[in-house]
Amino acid sequence: MQFVEEIVVDEFLPTVRSLLAGDLRDRGLTQSEVAAVLGISQSAVSKYAHGDVTVNDRIADDERVQSLVDELGSGLAGGETSPVQALIELEVLIRELESGGDLLAQLHEEAVPELADHGSSFRVHDPESELRSSERVLSSLRRGLRVLETTSGFTGLIPAVGSNLVACTPDAEGVDDVAGVPGRIFDVKGRATVPADPEFGVSEHVARVLLAARRHGAAVAAGINVTYDPELIDELAQRGHVAAEFDESGDVASSVGAAIEEEPEATVLYQTGGMGIEPLIYVLGSDAESVADTIRSLV
Repeated sequence: MQFVEEIVVDEFLPTVRSLLAGDLRDRGLTQSEVAAVLGISQSAVSKYAHGDVTVNDRIADDERVQSLVDELGSGLAGGETSPVQALIELEVLIRELESGGDLLAQLHEEAVPELADHGSSFRVHDPESELRSSERVLSSLRRGLRVLETTSGFTGLIPAVGSNLVACTPDAEGVDDVAGVPGRIFDVKGRATVPADPEFGVSEHVARVLLAARRHGAAVAAGINVTYDPELIDELAQRGHVAAEFDESGDVASSVGAAIEEEPEATVLYQTGGMGIEPLIYVLGSDAESVADTIRSLV
């Protein structure tokens, strides 16, 4: 299974960076200056310069790509365009090329011919389509999981029941609209272990907390459970999070709802445990990556 975002990362970005690096070098910038402008290492610039990075010819030959590279090269070299402005312009172009029937959409459909089985009414590259939304959720979840896997000290936050990083679609109503890790994330010999790729409908517990928070007005779309520690609550509060306690011994949806109604800005929910219930903290956020980044900041 391959998502269009992977085409962007594996094909589009290396191609555009190679073209931009060459353009900037042609305009007289040194290797170190090119690296600074593009936010990459000098060794990466060297690889682009020596043709050590594979370029997708169809992307490189696209007139819109060539035109934007020329425009950005001129602006970046002359100081009229900032790296952030260049990034925004590239994002706009990516969204255009991802739309139905366009270049990145074509490359994606060629890489995954099975998409044709869904017929002409199937619009995976329609930004508003259900599958497109699901694709974005899974892609964000994968990136968030990579952050956690590479975060030294994260295993110390994994509770006995395991952690799960989850994310939901924009119109999520039930557990099947929430993606998570099958089997949860566990500490295996000091290493955070993600046993399988994320899927929808596999995390009932963390998903219920996320869904309950959303139903009561919380502007969140992702969450994770970690071990409870009052010091973690304090540290999260110092970082600008609002925390609210709920009772997990009864109806979770009602308890979470009551906590959110009392603290509408809450992005941290916690319960201190009970008979047979492990105390836990739930960190919520706008997407899986931001939640993972919050966890990384704690260790």
